[in-house]
Formats: sequence, structure tokens, C-alpha cells
Amino acid sequence: MKQEVTITLPVKKRRINMDDHKCSVITTLKIFAAKWKPCILCYLGEHPMRYNELYRMVPNISRKMLSDHLKEMEKDELIIRKQFDRKRQRVEYDLSDKGRSLLRILEDIQHWGLKNLPGVLSIKEMICLST
Repeated sequence: MKQEVTITLPVKKRRINMDDHKCSVITTLKIFAAKWKPCILCYLGEHPMRYNELYRMVPNISRKMLSDHLKEMEKDELIIRKQFDRKRQRVEYDLSDKGRSLLRILEDIQHWGLKNLPGVLSIKEMICLST
């Protein structure tokens, strides 16, 4: 007897859509874990700052990247942008309550890093180096 060959029908691979299954950890990290956002959050945790002051404080950030991050953080309601004078464009950035609530998480991450990663600096040490 001859073996009969059957044609297999293509099976659709099931793709997982991350929008349908939002993981709270991944979603939270996407909001604040970009390269410079934790730095910006920490500096604004000290006191409100103007754009140029932030630019001087955050090491190696480009003006475009700072501007993009500030816009994203304002959209995500982590910071508040206060415009004082429209003519001179005096603007100041401060943490919102939502942004301030992330500082505790950043402190926990900092403590873990200081304990487990050799040669890293604390947030305070980084701030002192950049001034």
C-alpha cells in the first residue's frame, strides 16, 4: 500500500498584542525609565528648575532630548510646566504629585544599585559632580 500525502493547512500564529495585556511593571518602566528621565525626576525632586538650569545639570543630554523628555513627562503628568511671562518665555518645571510618588521607587532602585553594582554613584554624588 502506498502512503497517502495530505496537505496541511497553514495555521495562523497567535500574536500577543501588548495593548490587550498591559503589564503594570512594563508600562510603568516605559513612562519613566528612559535614559535621562530618572535624572530629570531627581533634579526636580530637589526644587523646581528652569529649562537651562536642567540642561546644565543633566550630564551629556542634548537640548532636543531634554525638550522631548520634558514634553513626554508633562503629557504623562509627571511634571508641571509653569509659564510665568509669555513675552520673555520664562518657564519653570516642577514635579507633580504623581511624579513625586516615583522618587521613592527611584530611591529603592538606587539602594539596590549601590549594594549590588560596583563603582556606581548615588544620586547626590551625581548632582555634586555636575555642579
